[in-house]
Amino acid sequence: MPEPLTLYLAAPRGFCAGVDRAIKIVEMALRKWGAPVYVRHEIVHNKYVVDTLRAQGAVFVEELGDCPPDRPVVFSAHGVPKSVPAEAEARRMLYVDATCPLVSKVHIEAERHYENGLRMIMIGHRGHPEVIGTMGQLPEGAVTLVETVADVAGLAPEDPDRLAFITQTTLSLDDTAEIVAALRARFPNIAGPRREDICYATTNRQEAVKAMAPMIEALLVIGAPNSSNSQRLVEVGRRAGCAYAQLVQRAADIDWRALEGARAVGITAGASAPQVLVDEVIAAFRERYEVTEELVETAREDVEFKVPRVLREKVA
Repeated sequence: MPEPLTLYLAAPRGFCAGVDRAIKIVEMALRKWGAPVYVRHEIVHNKYVVDTLRAQGAVFVEELGDCPPDRPVVFSAHGVPKSVPAEAEARRMLYVDATCPLVSKVHIEAERHYENGLRMIMIGHRGHPEVIGTMGQLPEGAVTLVETVADVAGLAPEDPDRLAFITQTTLSLDDTAEIVAALRARFPNIAGPRREDICYATTNRQEAVKAMAPMIEALLVIGAPNSSNSQRLVEVGRRAGCAYAQLVQRAADIDWRALEGARAVGITAGASAPQVLVDEVIAAFRERYEVTEELVETAREDVEFKVPRVLREKVA
């Protein structure tokens, strides 16, 4: 007789509106122009999604120079530096920008502050595509990246009263709040976003994990190792008291030995992880346990972003 186990399912979890839009853009581009359609960088950070689109005819490359000029290219949801569309236009390429509108909002903020003569500080993770894309909206050297409170202590701006900050959209709310507090303590006149840069989906998924944490003995986050928002969910779970919190890409990655003795396990998924992978993990638990499912819902999402007009127009 299988042992009983309660699976607590976080809601919201999985795809956000920006990810859903980006995937639709690639699928619609393939339908409109046929294969191959090139995609600069992974459209979203999830191997299952990328492999599924690759099977449909998408070709993923890291640089625009790897794309032929006579085929369409899609820019990933994370955003790109201004130099990338400029190069595409110089090569007379057909391109579609799948940058998440909430990332584009941060780009616009950065440009507005820069035009007003403020020195930009970005809170984010060095090397992440979104950070590279956002910093690339302004001239080289115009944005200073900080990753920790210690980085704030090391800042030495020319004019401490002419500063503004922006953030990566997929950060930990708590970690970012600490860095923002440190910035405001050192630079009381620093300008911040009119609205929080960390996106609604990141916020909602982290809050659901916090609500679930007191009920569970272990947490599984379904997502990719290079997915920032998925990694932050693991960190949030650990900080909220989960003795065991682990990132898994697929059911095959679950460490069942680490879950021995657990009677309450939480499941969530990063914003780029499809529901099919959540279903796969639940099915794996049902093969081993007598499962009872409980939903932990902290918010409902009804956000939808339109795809670019070029994809909605008929081929001439």
